[in-house]
Amino acid sequence: MTGTADIYHEMIIDYSRNPINFGEIKDHDVTFHDSNPLCGDSIDIDMKIDDNKVTDIKFHGNGCAICMACSSVLTEITKGKTLDEVRKIDKNDILGELGLEHLQAVRIKCALLSLKVVKSALYTYMGEHLNDSPDVDKLKEEAANLY
Repeated sequence: MTGTADIYHEMIIDYSRNPINFGEIKDHDVTFHDSNPLCGDSIDIDMKIDDNKVTDIKFHGNGCAICMACSSVLTEITKGKTLDEVRKIDKNDILGELGLEHLQAVRIKCALLSLKVVKSALYTYMGEHLNDSPDVDKLKEEAANLY
């Protein structure tokens, strides 16, 4: 392994052993669950939203090292962002933080499970709080085209 690859490998191991933002938010505004049956990853993400901004986010569940590391990184990226900024987070934002840009296809679902859950939670929240139909339909289309 090269020096850079070693650093990323150590980061993934550290995040998996000591995940950031791991836990639950009891008074969350939205929560969502999903799993990856191929690897056994299963996570829930809770978000607290005030004034169209994610003020707190936590995840809990079980996952492989890649899933736990990406969930930690994603919660750090998401916290403090507006809902529109969260909508714009993509896979490269997470994979790049951990040096996983060239991750094997079999592991990509592990890495992106948390992104799928965050986006689904966001669309659920926005769908419940939007009053006009065109924006709700746009969200459904956006959700359908995530991956």
